[in-house]
Amino acid sequence: MTDQYSETGEEKHPASTPTPQNEAVLGDFAKTVLMPGDPLRAKFMAENFLESAKLVNNVRGIQGYTGTYKGKPVSVMGSGMGMPSIGIYAYELFNFYDVDHIIRVGTAGAININLKVRSIVAGIAASTNSEFAMSQFNVRGHLSASASYRLLETAVTTAREMGIDVTVGNLYSSDLFYDASGAAVEWGKLGHLAVEMEAYGLYTVAMQSGKEALAICTVSDHVLTGESLDAETRQNTFTEMMEISFETAIKI
Repeated sequence: MTDQYSETGEEKHPASTPTPQNEAVLGDFAKTVLMPGDPLRAKFMAENFLESAKLVNNVRGIQGYTGTYKGKPVSVMGSGMGMPSIGIYAYELFNFYDVDHIIRVGTAGAININLKVRSIVAGIAASTNSEFAMSQFNVRGHLSASASYRLLETAVTTAREMGIDVTVGNLYSSDLFYDASGAAVEWGKLGHLAVEMEAYGLYTVAMQSGKEALAICTVSDHVLTGESLDAETRQNTFTEMMEISFETAIKI
């Protein structure tokens, strides 16, 4: 691993791309990147929505593609699981590749009884059990990590025009997938819609970078009822969320 800090303690940026995690060069990514957690969902999105899709990154199997959607350049790339993973890729896209907007196109577990499996949620903000903000950016206190209102408003308006219902509210981004504490249920009692693992990290990096981010997720399982969908279904069938994301991308 290369040293990312100078002798004065200031963070160093690589002089050029590629980076250790991304084999693309500057200019390979569009200004808007859609980021599912699953690289195979990125592949599905590229093959089914983009025209002339080109694979620009495949380091560690985190597939990234750039093509056009209705004539506008759009990129799609996997983020991997968790805040440390999406934090790396979002930071590099924003700071090294001149990306301006990242839309997470993910899955989440419902912690609100009014939601159903396959419901679509958009995170106006994200709470967390992580120390991501303090560790990464030396934030002293509890950062309220928020989405870009412009992206959120565009996505919700787009979904409404498409006749697709989207529920807007807070997400709970957990560091833990197997959490024996039952904390997700308690966050649901505080009005949070769903639990996932990336939105807080993405929003924090976007805020620090002066860029825009939004998380749109489809409910793949329900914490309160025990309902769940299999991996192939999550990978290939959440097309309404994908359509909203692509339509939003060409409007911003």
